[in-house]
Amino acid sequence: MKLILTSEVSGLGAPGDVVTVKDGYGRNYLLPRGYAIKWTRGGEKQIATIKKARSTREIRDLGTAQEVAARLKSLRVTLKTRAGESGRLFGSITTGDVADAVKSAGGPDLDRRRIEITNTIKSTGSHRVSVRLHPEVSAALDIEVVAG
Repeated sequence: MKLILTSEVSGLGAPGDVVTVKDGYGRNYLLPRGYAIKWTRGGEKQIATIKKARSTREIRDLGTAQEVAARLKSLRVTLKTRAGESGRLFGSITTGDVADAVKSAGGPDLDRRRIEITNTIKSTGSHRVSVRLHPEVSAALDIEVVAG
């Protein structure tokens, strides 16, 4: 099945890329969630608009991405959330929560879709998340989750 990606899918591609995937993956996962649209000759025109929108959102070049990565490394991010007596959270920390905490700590405005939380954050303490700033640059960010 040939599809045009409308949003970034980890391990598959970026918005505007034309990919070939197995029918079930496309039909049951990518299409219903809006991550992709079916490829047609008319859809080729949409690729240009998707790539144009992506370029405005994306960090411009490698130098800028490395600069933002250096800023993120030196940033101290603290996230206050509700937690029980043992330090277990009510719910979990999402990528949107991390993006808001980075912005409130004086960091850059990050797109929540570029933040990757490898293990779900369900307890207080120090946790590490990664941020894909550019296809070649990824930054590790330490966040401190405290009960508040």
